[in-house]
This record gives sequence, C-alpha cells and structure tokens, in this order.
Amino acid sequence: MNNIKYLFGIGAILSLFFFACADTDNQAVQQASLNPNGDSELALLMRAMFLDGMQVKEALKKGEKPEISVEFEKIHSAKATEPEKAASDTYHAFALAYEQSVLALQDAAADAAPVYYDQMVSACMNCHKAICPGPTMRIQQLEWKRE
Repeated sequence: MNNIKYLFGIGAILSLFFFACADTDNQAVQQASLNPNGDSELALLMRAMFLDGMQVKEALKKGEKPEISVEFEKIHSAKATEPEKAASDTYHAFALAYEQSVLALQDAAADAAPVYYDQMVSACMNCHKAICPGPTMRIQQLEWKRE
C-alpha cells in the first residue's frame, strides 16, 4: 500500500512537471510570434514589398526583366500601425516617390532596370529614415552591391 502511494505521488509530480514545461514552451512561442507594434495592413504590405523586392533583385542579377507582383499602390490606403504618421503630408510625399520609382522600374529597359531598382530601394530607405526607422537594417538587405 505504501508503494502505491509512493508511485502515485511520483507520477503526480512528474505529470505536473511535464504540463508545466509544456505550458511554458507554448507561452514562449506565442510571445515570440507577436509583433510589438501589431500587424497592421501597412506593416503586412511592407513585408510583402520587401519579399517582392528581394525577388526583383534576384531577377535583375540574372539579367531578367523583373516583375512586381505586390500591390504597391495600396501604400496610400493601407491602415498603419501609427495612423497619425501615415496621415502626414511627409508620408504621402514619400509614398508617392516610392510609387513613381516602382512605375519607373516597371517601364525601364533591361539594361537600365538596376538603376531604377536602386532608386526604388532609396525611396524606401528615405521614408524610413524620416518616419519609421525600425526597418532600415532590413531595407539594407535590398541594396544591390555590384562588384
């Protein structure tokens, strides 16, 4: 009888330990996946623009005509994490400059496309330096360093 109580006690302690560890891991995963600023429409759009920009960069390096697949014109209407920043005249001027740089890249001849790509990346960086500096390190990954 004593052995049964002993085994039951050890089993209960091990069960508590197991479930406590499993719960902690789950909480850590949930906390790690949260963006501290939330995932606004504009944040999601800009992440898509970054991924699209990386694909454009790779296409240009291969000598291919790049295809812009993201709906970049939504930069004017997507809801921002900080709406007051996106409502400013400064933001709208930078958004227009970015949009024009993308249109110029789309219309560029293959041999001139890298120059227009650089202008597009500069438009991103200029806006983020002035309005929202957080992503500047990531934007640097878009820069095309030619040998």
